[in-house]
Parts: sequence; C-alpha cells; structure tokens
Amino acid sequence: MGRRKALSRRGILGGGVASGLLALGACSPSERQQQRPSGTPPVPKTGMHLVTLGTKGGPTLRSDRSNPANALIVDGVVYVVDCGMGVSRQLVLAGLELSAVRAVFITHHHSDHNLEFGNLLNAAWNANLTHRIGFHAPPGMKDMLAGYLAMNRFDIDLRIADQGLPDPRGLAEAREFAGDGEVYRDELVRVTAARNNHPPVTESYALRFDTRYGSVVFSGDTTPFDAVVRLAQGADWLVHEVLHLPSLDKLLAAQPTETRLKEHLLASHTTNEQVANVALEAKAGNLVLTHLVSFGPVTDAEWERSCRGAWRSPLVVAADLRQVF
Repeated sequence: MGRRKALSRRGILGGGVASGLLALGACSPSERQQQRPSGTPPVPKTGMHLVTLGTKGGPTLRSDRSNPANALIVDGVVYVVDCGMGVSRQLVLAGLELSAVRAVFITHHHSDHNLEFGNLLNAAWNANLTHRIGFHAPPGMKDMLAGYLAMNRFDIDLRIADQGLPDPRGLAEAREFAGDGEVYRDELVRVTAARNNHPPVTESYALRFDTRYGSVVFSGDTTPFDAVVRLAQGADWLVHEVLHLPSLDKLLAAQPTETRLKEHLLASHTTNEQVANVALEAKAGNLVLTHLVSFGPVTDAEWERSCRGAWRSPLVVAADLRQVF
C-alpha cells in the first residue's frame, strides 16, 4: 500500500457522443450494454483505476458537469462511490459494464449523492446482472431500497414474467454503517469509514479503499477535519471536495440579501484555500479535486491555481468521465 503512484495523464475518458440508453425489452445482453464513445481507450481489466463520473457538487443540474459519482475499478470489478443524478449513464459512457458493479457506497444522504442508487440497480438488472450488489450507506439505506423496489413493483414483476429476468429483489442488499471502522471487505478491496464534518448531516463519512495496488480516499462532503486526515494518512490518492470561495464572494456582493449562505457553506465544506493543507497533513501522494462547487464559471486552470497553496505534488482537477489513473 505504501508505494505512491505518480500522476498519470493518460486515459482521459471524455468527448465523443454516444447514443441514448437502448430500449429495454427484447434486446440481447450485448445490445443492452451501450457502446462507449468512439476513440476513447477502455479502462484496463487489471490494476486499480479511478474514473470520475460526475464532478459537480450540489443537486442542481448543469450541462458541463454531472452530479457526484465515482467508479473505482480493481481488476475489472467496479465499485461505485456516490450515485448522483446521471450515474448510470455516466458508467455506460465511460465504457464500464453495469453488470460489473459489485458494490455501491454512499457517503451521506444528500440527494446529490444518493438520488440514482435505485436507477443504477434497475439499469444493471436490465444489463444482464446476475450477482448481488451491496448498497453500503449510513442509516436509512434499507428503507430507501425497500421503497424503491416497492415503487417499481409493477415494472419489475412485468419484466420477470415477460422477459424471464431474475428477480432484482434478490440481487440487491442494503447494508448500513454508523461510526468509524471497516465497512466492507472482499478479495480485492478493504473499505474503511471515518465520520467527517458536514452539518447539519450527522451521518456523513469519508471512505478509504485499500487494495494491493494502492489506496484511495474519498473525503465525502466535509470541512477540513482531523478524522479525515487520519483516515487519509499516506494514501496514494486523496479525492477531495472543494468550494471556490472567490466566486461565492462575488455572488454575495451582487446579492447582499443572502446573509447566511456563506456561513452555511463554510460550516460544511472545504474551500480552495484549505484543501491543499488537508492533503499536506495527510501526506497523500496525489490530490484530486472533485465535487466542485462554484458560483459561476471557473476554469480548470483557476481551480488549480486557487487550490494549490503549498501543495507541490501532483494535483488533478477532475472532469466527468476522466480516467484519473
């Protein structure tokens, strides 16, 4: 775990136009799995790789960035971290098979992080899923999964009878965690959680994935927080949220009635002025900026300039569908 990996600029997964999701029904399994954009290299089937599927923070929709979601791929097995709106399509556009998803992790129950967990299950089910997917999340996940399956009972029962699909209610399992410690382990990864600081949400977590290829920490939504720094000690990759303070100040100058917005955001997020110090304290190998929160357009160059601080190691401004390593 200890060997740090140098930043790779290869394998940018972006650009291109893919057709919409294929209609479900009498399609063959190969037809159900949408083709990836032409000209983009596939994610290797061996090793550890990160694709930042959605990189915008918050529940609103924009055309330039999708909502929060990440895919960590270990020897061809896909682990999804957060399920913002659009995660299923982003997985397909990244060339990742939905049926290769083994486990899903939700850092906290804000809608930009959990809204499409059920649709991901549904899409994988219609893309030849045969194994069980575990949905690992803070308390509330069991009720959410049961509610989603109940809401879609008509379609589920119809497709089982009409198409011979397996019952998805036997292919999904909700597993809740509360507090610090190991939350998942299989032959490829060990996942450890640490409660972060994202008020008013109390059950909000950072997650660390340790593999034989290295370690990756996802901060979740949080202010700079000692527990996250401890979790990320020596990690090869720290994937951290960030708030662009200059654009917020510009907005507030134009809208002086927003008297509590800055106070709220600073109490629950990490600013561009703070994020480098988190990575330095954690002694991380590489820093990846995602869950980008800004109030107006901010270029990648400006994100990097405003966030780098004293950080001199590799820094990546995440983009949708980018294979970071």
